[in-house]
Amino acid sequence: MGRETLLTLLVMLFGGLVMQPLALLPSREPLGASPVVAERNAWQRLWLPVVPVLAVGAWLCGWALREPDPVTTRFDHGMIIGASLPFFVVALRAALRAIWVLLRRPEELPVCTVGFVHPRVVFDPHLARVMDDGPMHAALAHERAHVRHRDPLRIWLAQLATDLQWPWPWAYRRFQSWLELLEHARDDEARSRGASGTDLAAAVVATARHACRTPRPAPGPCLSGAQAALLGDARALAVRVGRLLAPLPASHRPPQVSAWRAATTPALLVLLLGAVLVWGAVFGNDILHPFLLWTWNV
Repeated sequence: MGRETLLTLLVMLFGGLVMQPLALLPSREPLGASPVVAERNAWQRLWLPVVPVLAVGAWLCGWALREPDPVTTRFDHGMIIGASLPFFVVALRAALRAIWVLLRRPEELPVCTVGFVHPRVVFDPHLARVMDDGPMHAALAHERAHVRHRDPLRIWLAQLATDLQWPWPWAYRRFQSWLELLEHARDDEARSRGASGTDLAAAVVATARHACRTPRPAPGPCLSGAQAALLGDARALAVRVGRLLAPLPASHRPPQVSAWRAATTPALLVLLLGAVLVWGAVFGNDILHPFLLWTWNV
């Protein structure tokens, strides 16, 4: 079998065996943290099952760097393909759904942020004509916070990570919890920059009423489109309006995150994957060859 083909099958097999148990982790509601901190923690919990898969993939890529092409070790092709097939189906489903979100036309929402590389705010002119200046500026401040954090791209990546953990419902609950916390965090950021909580609550209510007058088809689970919107479901809207009408606690003001701190986690992840890649190149044969021979002898 070709080296790249076997590498793909092994990534699916070992990656799926690692991810599926981690995807069973139940979702936990953060307690006592500010929305910014809670949103960051929820984002990390969303990706927790995916990071080990990246490490497995890096380790196998290191092994492949030392392996001849085609692979000369004897192994049971049918067993490897059959064991990898369920995880391949999950990965293919996630990839197709992610591509579909990229290709399809975005939903026509009254106020939202769209765009991956250069996000921009989209504001329905019919809504702008009936909205007062205060709520309009508050809504724009909220959406500009989405722009600063490139949230459409983050939502698309979060949907992809959630689909990779299909079919477990806990992954979808973690995704929905993160989306709700994301809106709370951007609300607080807008308020910390001068937007009125009352005006922002009025903007949320006005946007919801406008959306009800112009109904749209409901998107499927985990396929809501890579855009950050001012809306949510009825329960989330009630909680959100209640938060906006309450004073912003001084202790819950969004902390200023330095550029160094924001880059720390990706840098550590890159270093980890690089170390695992080297480990796979040095010691991969000692582990994989016995496994491949075992499949032949079973």
